[in-house]
Amino acid sequence: MNALLKPLVILVPAGLVALAAGCGGDKPAHTRAELEPLQVTTTEVEASSGARNIEVRGIVQPARRAAVSSRVMGPVVALHVNAGSEVSKGQLLLEIEPEAAQGQLAQSEGALAQAQAALALAERNFERFQALHADNAAAEQELDMARMHYEQAKGAVEQAQGAVLTAASVAEESDVRAPFAARIVATMVEVGDLAAPGRPLVELESLGRQQMWLAVRESDIERLSEKDPIEVRFDARPDLGVVDATVEEIVPSADPATHTFTVKADLGATRVPSGLSGRARIRGDAVDVISVPAAAVHQRGGLELVVIRAADGTARTRAVTTGKMLEGGRIEILSGLNPGELVVLDAPGPVTDGTPLETVR
Repeated sequence: MNALLKPLVILVPAGLVALAAGCGGDKPAHTRAELEPLQVTTTEVEASSGARNIEVRGIVQPARRAAVSSRVMGPVVALHVNAGSEVSKGQLLLEIEPEAAQGQLAQSEGALAQAQAALALAERNFERFQALHADNAAAEQELDMARMHYEQAKGAVEQAQGAVLTAASVAEESDVRAPFAARIVATMVEVGDLAAPGRPLVELESLGRQQMWLAVRESDIERLSEKDPIEVRFDARPDLGVVDATVEEIVPSADPATHTFTVKADLGATRVPSGLSGRARIRGDAVDVISVPAAAVHQRGGLELVVIRAADGTARTRAVTTGKMLEGGRIEILSGLNPGELVVLDAPGPVTDGTPLETVR
């Protein structure tokens, strides 16, 4: 029983004791004598004043897009284009069987011929009653009736002429042509499909200018105006780098669902596939920015770490929070560093605290 009451002795490895000592306070875990000096290059943490860029998302859209249809009803007898084809203005896209439209045109032309014959008869009758009335051989009422029939016949001719023009224009749409120089996005019919008035047959987009349609928040829309230059980047085309664009149009009403305004920016000579996503930067408010070269930040286990040179010439590894990438290969530091501190640029990674640092330059 007395043996059970003896003190329990736990042996702790010396390495764990040293690690625990290193985690407490700001003292390094190792002395200078224990660690090999490390030759490094350092630079100061910089503080600068500038505008924080606001990033907005957008989609590439063509300057013009159209879904071409026809007023002719009939089966499609020929399709001359495919998705991706480039066509010029007036180029033939597809053909619709013309018999029905040509039949309507023939009916209209026949009705016009009948109306013209009736007009010729009414005109001669009116002239005859004018002569009889001048000789007091016809009553005033008879002359008025002849005049009325003559005017009605003229109106019928004009109506028939309009019907012929309409039928002729519809008949011409049996050949569906491109309204402008474009690229075919999709064909909605195949040979044998029935074309009907209002049914889209071919979708196309212009070959000319392209725009980036940006969704800008309500709080930021006042920062933009027409003709403002903005910088655009494409997610899928990093090889294009920064593309200079110009604000061309700001839609005056906001989307009630997203609370954003649509801003259309002209991409100039840049040509990319429509629907490509991208980002634009809008100049924001002036702020003080702390930054270091991006090469000084190390990623370890989800942490962002920076090695600094302490006042005693030894290393300290410090966790930081980074922000956006800046010009010149620098990165914004949101927390963890102060202006004027020295960060190590060429450390192989997080360095043991207390490691002596010899500055190369």
